[in-house]
Amino acid sequence: MHQEKNKNEGFIPRFQKSFLYPRYWLIWFSIMLLIVSAYVPARIRDPFWASLGRLVGKFAKGARRRARINLCYCMPQLDEKKREKLIDDMFAAAAQPMVILAELYLRGTKSLCSRVHWHGREIWDDVQKQGRNIILLVPHGWMIDIPFMLLAAEGKPVAGMFHHQRNPLIDYLWNRTRLRFGGRIHSREGGIKPFISSVRQGFWGGYLPDEDYGNDQSEFVDFFATYKATLPTLGRLMKICNAAIVPMFSVYDYNKHRFDIYIRPPMDDLTGADDAYVARRVNEEIETLITPNPEHYAWILKFIKTRKHGEIQPYLRKDL
Repeated sequence: MHQEKNKNEGFIPRFQKSFLYPRYWLIWFSIMLLIVSAYVPARIRDPFWASLGRLVGKFAKGARRRARINLCYCMPQLDEKKREKLIDDMFAAAAQPMVILAELYLRGTKSLCSRVHWHGREIWDDVQKQGRNIILLVPHGWMIDIPFMLLAAEGKPVAGMFHHQRNPLIDYLWNRTRLRFGGRIHSREGGIKPFISSVRQGFWGGYLPDEDYGNDQSEFVDFFATYKATLPTLGRLMKICNAAIVPMFSVYDYNKHRFDIYIRPPMDDLTGADDAYVARRVNEEIETLITPNPEHYAWILKFIKTRKHGEIQPYLRKDL
């Protein structure tokens, strides 16, 4: 079902006639709603989608429970009231990116760029002057795709890795949107070599560092108030790709209709470091990026499922 033109050239989404079958009509109806919303001024639509997100969050029992468990482990200093408010705010933030993606796809960058504020873009200029490639360390924020689309629209070559969605129509629409202004996307099923090839060719690579891939190749290192299994891959990628690892995180303030993209200095201290140090530095950068705006992080993910021997998996606990 998923088609590749060439592994090194990235995944190419293909339309299928079956997408017109009745079983997909509800999705197409939702797309029409997004299309209409894309032409509504942000000051009107943002409060609506935030309220809708909060409402959906009340009924999304599984996702809400995962967020609650993650916050209990990572931010135990929050009392129940503050934790539940953070989760409500997270769902409000989670409702925004689909509309913004629709806006970008249909209207281009002009309407959004006036609301975008980059912080630290000069860091990229310095890296390129040094003749190094760029790998952007990007935690799972809700606005994760937007900066890459904006960079592609500027003519920057960008490449990223992604997981296929279970629903083939959603998978097609999402990836077609990601490629609206160019760039490459590599399916994780194809391994990391095509991504490495793209970065070595000069593409700005987007690397998501916070997923849990088990303990086989991971290091158990601190993550907020708990720990997580973290891949130390970035140290090797930096060397193989002759790349600077530059952390980046995006925040959309739906109250002010303002998009802020934060860029931090390169993680040059990873050179020659051991795996435990690399893994911990990755988590430190994630913490630094997320802490000012925790509601914009996808706390619903199972990123602390792998535990040390003898410990119960957090998401299997009956008391949380």
